[in-house]
This record gives sequence, C-alpha cells and structure tokens, in this order.
Amino acid sequence: MLDRDGYRPNVGIIIINRQNQVFWGKRVREHSWQFPQGGIKQGETPEQAMYRELMEEVGLGPQHVEIIGRTRDWLKYDVPTNWVRREWRGTYRGQKQIWFLLRLTGHDSDVCLRRTTHPEFDAWRWTEYWSPLDSVIEFKRTVYESALFELTRFFEEAPERVARAMRFSGH
Repeated sequence: MLDRDGYRPNVGIIIINRQNQVFWGKRVREHSWQFPQGGIKQGETPEQAMYRELMEEVGLGPQHVEIIGRTRDWLKYDVPTNWVRREWRGTYRGQKQIWFLLRLTGHDSDVCLRRTTHPEFDAWRWTEYWSPLDSVIEFKRTVYESALFELTRFFEEAPERVARAMRFSGH
C-alpha cells in the first residue's frame, strides 16, 4: 500500500528502559542495527500496527510497555533506487513513518526475538539514547534524528539540556 507520492505507511518504535536507554536490534544475518519498524496494513491504525510489529519483531505485548508519546506527523525517507525491488521502481520512493516512544514496563527477559517464524532481529542490546545516529544506515539517519529529537519532549529533561547533549555528542 503506497500513498500517491510513493511512500509506504509505516511505524517506527523506540523502546526505552528505566535508564532511558533505547532498544537496538541487529537485523537477521546482517551487520546492520535499527529500531523495530514495519508497515501499516490496510485498515490498521498506526497504534494497531505498532503493537503488531512490537509483538512480531520484539515479542512484547501491550502488557510489557507503556506508550509515552508519538510523533505529531509523518517522517519520510527515500530509499536509494538500488535498494528498491525492480518491480517497484518508478512507483516506490520510500517510507513515511509515525514513531512511537514506549517505556518497557516489563523485564528484559520478556523480549523474545523468535516469537514468529520469520524473525527480524537475531540480537539486541540497550544503548544510549543518541548512539543509534552513529550506526544507522545513512538514508534513514535524518528520520531517526528527527524522531529522537521530537520525542525528547516526553522526557522530564529540560529542552536546553537535550539540545546541549545533542551538541556535545555531535548531533
């Protein structure tokens, strides 16, 4: 399902623990890491898609997390042409995403990457809030930065402290 501009509706999920570290997943059989994300199916709301993707990719249900916030609008990224399936070239541009910020209310042991027969991740770790910007694939970096920055409004930290931390970390 693509919108008229060639973007596939999608959700992105940032899970934080009690130390405000973020869940970082390693893609199966790849050396790339990312946040959980996935497409919104016909008739699903972004929240419904988020819970489905959370269960499929991380093995967590609504009882394991609390929604802290979400982005106000869609964040878009273009996928380089050489990454697009041949049959989609000319119509598919990339993804538009609503990002959710979740707090893990369960335990690390509740994470189960093998909940489905086709897992997305084969490893995971907690990492500092801004560190994903250093290792996410380049064409997603701007969306990750926008999502992380926008979702900081849900933290108790003052905006100037967040801005200072971003400057200090080079972001």
